[in-house]
Amino acid sequence: MVDLKTQYHKIKDEIDKAVIDVLESSAFINGKPVQQFADAFAAYMGVKHVIPCANGTDALQIAMMALDLQPGDEVITPSFTYIATTEVVALLKLKPVFVEVDAKTFCIDPEALRKAITPKTKAIVPVHLYGHAADMESIMQIAKEYNLYVIEDNAQATGCDYTFSDGTKKKTGSVGTIGSTSFFPSKNLGCYGDGGAIFTNDDVLAAKMRMIANHGQSKRYYHDLVGCNSRMDTLQAAILNIKLRDVDNYITARRKAADYFDAAFANNPKITVPYRASYSYHVFHQYTLQLEGVDRNGLNEYLATKQIPSMIYYPVPGHKQKMFSSFNLADCNLPVTDWLTERVISLPMHTELDEEQLSYITNSVLEFVNK
Repeated sequence: MVDLKTQYHKIKDEIDKAVIDVLESSAFINGKPVQQFADAFAAYMGVKHVIPCANGTDALQIAMMALDLQPGDEVITPSFTYIATTEVVALLKLKPVFVEVDAKTFCIDPEALRKAITPKTKAIVPVHLYGHAADMESIMQIAKEYNLYVIEDNAQATGCDYTFSDGTKKKTGSVGTIGSTSFFPSKNLGCYGDGGAIFTNDDVLAAKMRMIANHGQSKRYYHDLVGCNSRMDTLQAAILNIKLRDVDNYITARRKAADYFDAAFANNPKITVPYRASYSYHVFHQYTLQLEGVDRNGLNEYLATKQIPSMIYYPVPGHKQKMFSSFNLADCNLPVTDWLTERVISLPMHTELDEEQLSYITNSVLEFVNK
């Protein structure tokens, strides 16, 4: 699904030198590259504060801990997303409230969100799924109306611009109360292991999240808060410093591949290509098709026989996962989410796709769909 080896070889000399420099410094935890990356990523995101951490799941957890959410508080989130988004809600003894997504964008439906709000609702976690922005202007209006926190899950959308109705632009992840992201290797901006970050423009929240990520301490051995141990390794920060310079070029390459796919599938009535809302600069972490009248699992298996990887994200939505059975979700009715889980399939999407590969992939998909 992602050709990380070819991408690495293009920047090999820089990466190898950066890694060796860290080894020579022996500052494996909180070395200079960590703060350098925090500063550079804050500038890229257009935010005041970036707190690097160990992974994207920790980023979400730390954000929720910093907001002092209490057991039983309700957090509204889409069901159609990776489990980490809602896993941390349950981990902190909060109550996940699953709502519907928009059938076109795959992101949380603002109207469904509004209907789910109760006196116990404290936060909203919109997910910018597959690299497409959620409708943040509508979400922020609702959050303001009900005095709710907004924690953006930006793990799949680093580099995505959101355009407001007045023409202003902001990076997804920089709009809400707190933004979070993952630098898992397959992400648009990925390291060579695990890594994550939290970002905000709120000075007080930033200080609190730094403490939480470091055992609740601002001064060594003086612990003011219950925290956790979630630090970004210096090695990963050194790698990210190099890859951050190329992230916009990586996105351009992904969008070029997406354009090729779009054109190849444009006139097929059984295939719906990814939607691109006017407010979102889609960065294509995934290229996800919707199929109608096609054996989706059969296509997945057929492509495998042709050495083409494909993935089904996500076959079991959150509200149907066993881990949430204690929340009595039997009455949770999300027909759009259920419909999508039966029809979506993601094709290879990365920075190194060339025209020969794109042609082979599209022709193989069409061979199966049209038979």
